[in-house]
Amino acid sequence: MSTKDEFVRKMHAKLDQWNAEIDALKAKSESAEAEARAEYHKQLETLRSKRDDARSKLNELEAAGESAWEDLKAGVELAWESVSEAVRSATSRFK
Repeated sequence: MSTKDEFVRKMHAKLDQWNAEIDALKAKSESAEAEARAEYHKQLETLRSKRDDARSKLNELEAAGESAWEDLKAGVELAWESVSEAVRSATSRFK
């Protein structure tokens, strides 16, 4: 398995983890009071947007040739860090 394939596999696993965390926050928001629910929904929309951006970057990387994927890797990693920070923030905020 190439380095690119390993990287893509790890990123897909991380996407799955984020999807589970977003689903958990969504479930938690449904039992929150109205004001808190509005904040949850705002945070969830932000998380979904960042996740979708990261997924898009990953799709670009997957489509890239073996020689070009290294150039795209930095952009994917930056998008991933943005999503990771947003998930950590939202999770800690709504504990």
